[in-house]
Amino acid sequence: MDIFIEASLGNNSCSTNSYISPSKKNEIVEEIGDMHIGTSADTPLRPDAFDKSDDQKISEIEGHFRKIMEVMGLDLNDDSLSGTPHRVAKMYIQEIFSGLSPANKPDIKLFDNKYKYNEMLVEKGITFYSNCEHHFVPIIGKAHVAYISSGKVIGLSKLNRIVQYYAKRPQVQERLTVQIAEELKRVLQTDDVAVLIDAQHLCVSSRGVQDINSSTVTSYYGGKFKNEFTRQEFIKYVEL
Repeated sequence: MDIFIEASLGNNSCSTNSYISPSKKNEIVEEIGDMHIGTSADTPLRPDAFDKSDDQKISEIEGHFRKIMEVMGLDLNDDSLSGTPHRVAKMYIQEIFSGLSPANKPDIKLFDNKYKYNEMLVEKGITFYSNCEHHFVPIIGKAHVAYISSGKVIGLSKLNRIVQYYAKRPQVQERLTVQIAEELKRVLQTDDVAVLIDAQHLCVSSRGVQDINSSTVTSYYGGKFKNEFTRQEFIKYVEL
């Protein structure tokens, strides 16, 4: 089959309508995955992403995953495997990728800062499970978030829920960090937010280089957290 591709690889950009062989296309696909490339701060979604109901999506994914298992040679008549396509489809839509749906976005309510607490508030060690969008294997990590009140405060559990909402979708860690920070800025009505994420990527530890010891750290500092003293105070609390 003839394949035509437009690709951008790091600083070596190429835009072409010329023929690229299937083997070369696969090399480009692999290189993009290894570069951990991200295309946007927004999760790439088609305009019709929510035209189908969750039940329709589960039904279709079940059928596709059944085909995948059959191609791999698995016997779906086996009692242990027969229900796997449905379980996987349900898990994708209702659990690990539930953050794709705006219907699952946390309902955030703000409260007046009646305590007049004007120092930073830090919620650290928020455990999350996400999935790498390049290989669809888990990203497991901890998020540390902080903000300085602009006159309003948020329920502590809502900070966790914001992290979980954006984690439960195919992700790259850089995008996840930015999405959490931008949502915190929006709901808290302040630029004074900080996000620090430390995570292990199973696309690194369980495949490819198979490095089980490394982790990836990303950060976002807005408003007053751009000040070195304030930023170091936040980091000190995280390291306690």
